Amino acid sequence: MEIMKKESGTIVSPKGFKVGGLHSGVKRKKKDLGILYSEVPAQAAAVYTLNKVKAEPIKLTQKSLSKDGIIQAVIINSGNANACTGKQGMYDAIKMQEETAKKLNIEKDHVAVASTGIIGMEMPMDKIIPHISKLEITKTKEASLDFGEAILTTDTFIKSVSFETEIDGKKVIMSGAAKGSGMIEPKMGTMLSFITTDANIEADILDKALKDIVNQTYNCITVDGDTSTNDMVLVMANGEAENNLLTENHPEWEKFTELLKRTSEELSKMIARDGEGASKLIEVTVKGANMVTDARKVAKSVVGSSLVKTAVFGTDANWGRVIVAIGYSGVEIDPAQIDLTIGGIQLLEKSEPVTYSEELAKKYLEEEEVINIDINLNQGSHSGKAWGCDLTYDYVRINASYRS
Repeated sequence: MEIMKKESGTIVSPKGFKVGGLHSGVKRKKKDLGILYSEVPAQAAAVYTLNKVKAEPIKLTQKSLSKDGIIQAVIINSGNANACTGKQGMYDAIKMQEETAKKLNIEKDHVAVASTGIIGMEMPMDKIIPHISKLEITKTKEASLDFGEAILTTDTFIKSVSFETEIDGKKVIMSGAAKGSGMIEPKMGTMLSFITTDANIEADILDKALKDIVNQTYNCITVDGDTSTNDMVLVMANGEAENNLLTENHPEWEKFTELLKRTSEELSKMIARDGEGASKLIEVTVKGANMVTDARKVAKSVVGSSLVKTAVFGTDANWGRVIVAIGYSGVEIDPAQIDLTIGGIQLLEKSEPVTYSEELAKKYLEEEEVINIDINLNQGSHSGKAWGCDLTYDYVRINASYRS
């Protein structure tokens, strides 16, 4: 069985996972408190923001996960990031962890805590704590939607994906739910991603796989170049599929890593597509690089360029902006050997302008929701991708009034 997308799958499609979400009052109307639970302790791995200013929940989760590599539940709130809140912020994160552990009758250090929202504001614990006990945890599609909504901030849609495959003759499912819209410059951005799987794998092996996949997916998206204090990708694997223990020597190891890559890539693209005020997803593919890291770096430079992003919004096939972003990417290139196409329309060949129909290019940029920019450096055999979005008037409007 190859890897198949489960069109009706949710974060609880893997065996043994349940979720819940509700409105606690942190936000005015929308759901703002979510919980993810595995019926058995799960092997876990996480990657966190590289911003030196980390939110208190991130610090707490890092500390808890480092003890034995096990997470059985995650408690998440939106509307308040619990970042730059000092000793009180850590106390509040610990209180959320303790209340969740008490509710589920599990070890405190087996609860991860995540928060997202406004930075620098004290947590409204009088609203959060009483509602943790009120969270209904089930395996229904409705509960998955409640959870998906509860983790959002300025997002315009719930981000969820699910895949299944067969390993050792056992059906293995992997699903993910994420939030992310602005302040997205992974390393990582205002992005939370939770991945569940019933695969049987140990935490240290999962950790290695996740770090590699993050570099190919989440670290290849950008919305606005800002790196948040709260980003986290967390994977929980509870072993309920009962496949043989996965290691790098397992005959179907590559199938598992591809499962993780496809789940992460789909969530990454959803996050990029939902950039604050965005109207289009931009996918940049770079070929002919000397190294994979070079290809990704060039792609990220182009997709992160404010001038490229505004050109896409303005439906202007301004290839000059793309070539400039390639040039300042920091990668050693031959500036006389670059091929460039947008939507299959060739604009440069060996860095020489090609006669093309501007009318056709404009039509492509106007009509398509996914804008493909393809670059060939003609130097090596490696390739890479990056994803982003256009930069619109609404981005300024949304961020100018974020606290109001």
